[in-house]
Amino acid sequence: MESRYTYNPSMPLVVQKYGGTSVADADRIRNVARRIVDTYNAGNHVVAVVSAMGKGTDELLSLAGDVSQTTYPRELDMLLTAGERITMSLVAMAIQDLGVPAMSLTGSQAGILTTGRHGQAEILEIKANRVREGIEEGHVVIVAGFQGVDPDTKNVTTLGRGGSDATAVALAAALPADLCEIFTDVDGVFTADPRVVDDARKLDEVTFEEMLELASAGAGVLMPRSVEFGRRFNIPIHVRSSFHEGDGTWVKEETMEQAVVRGIAHDVSEAKVTVYGVPDTPGVAASLFEPLASAGVNVDMIVQNVSQDGLTDISFTVPSASADLARLEAEAVASAVGARGVSIDDTVGKVSVVGIGMKTESGIAARMFRILSDEGINIEMISTSPIRISCVVSQEAVDAAVEALHAGLSVGQVSVS
Repeated sequence: MESRYTYNPSMPLVVQKYGGTSVADADRIRNVARRIVDTYNAGNHVVAVVSAMGKGTDELLSLAGDVSQTTYPRELDMLLTAGERITMSLVAMAIQDLGVPAMSLTGSQAGILTTGRHGQAEILEIKANRVREGIEEGHVVIVAGFQGVDPDTKNVTTLGRGGSDATAVALAAALPADLCEIFTDVDGVFTADPRVVDDARKLDEVTFEEMLELASAGAGVLMPRSVEFGRRFNIPIHVRSSFHEGDGTWVKEETMEQAVVRGIAHDVSEAKVTVYGVPDTPGVAASLFEPLASAGVNVDMIVQNVSQDGLTDISFTVPSASADLARLEAEAVASAVGARGVSIDDTVGKVSVVGIGMKTESGIAARMFRILSDEGINIEMISTSPIRISCVVSQEAVDAAVEALHAGLSVGQVSVS
């Protein structure tokens, strides 16, 4: 099929990403194809990254569980990448039906090179020659998200939940693109989860720094690694709804206004691990956390109690999915160092307030703690960064905490009275 225009390197290059809900069925796939073609016909080169259809990844995981009770990481990655391959082919077909040339590429064909850790691989490099060739031939290039290839073993790998976001922003950086658009089933980034806070407001813009903290704290709009790519290579990210043409939220280096508290995030998918009676001697903490790191357990918040009689307790939070592995590693270390025992509490949640204005505005932590106290919510752990304060509370209190903090901290406003 002949291209409608001659390749022009001065034309804008747009990378778009469409999530699973955006391509959940044939009608939505045709809608995505029309949106991509509209972008193409407006005079842009277009690369689109797609996720598996709807709940496709979950369905493949369930099928794997029905077939075998044993997890085979390499084969699981081979299986899961099929979801995105189905979508990319169907989207390319729908685009060609609209008279525009299109070609689909798997992650490995697109040159996405990753580490070899199955299920949680990280992008090392993108050799995007084949993508560029497709663009130069006048094609819309559709790339399967969430996947890549280990250059040493040649094994297919997956990037973990939300990995298509990372694929899109990393591709935008590698090509390089003028803009990366993340199309999803929400209108953008909100001051809090609208399912919890009725009057949560869509943000027009948010800094990379704030978005990275919000994403890491549980805001599910963007994968944290995608925000890291955007910040590192200064690729503006526009988070938009795939179901209408309205503006979403711009994620970028700087914003016009610096809200003291930009947003509130929460996460109920964490567990608290406590190792009791740990000898308070140099090297014990390292002996605990080094095995956890080697096992791939992502440790979030850490608190060590005051030493009494030469012993201390160390508590830390991990993703709930890693709780059993964290328990095994912690119990092995506890036995080796003579600690008294290990416990797991999977009834906790985390609430975080984030805002770049917190760097210069004092008193936010005190106000946060007072609001939670007035609501009768006990704080179990606290961690901070220059623009974030996170508290671990009981899981059943998370929604009330988010609502109270959103109301009491004037979230999204330029100043806090």
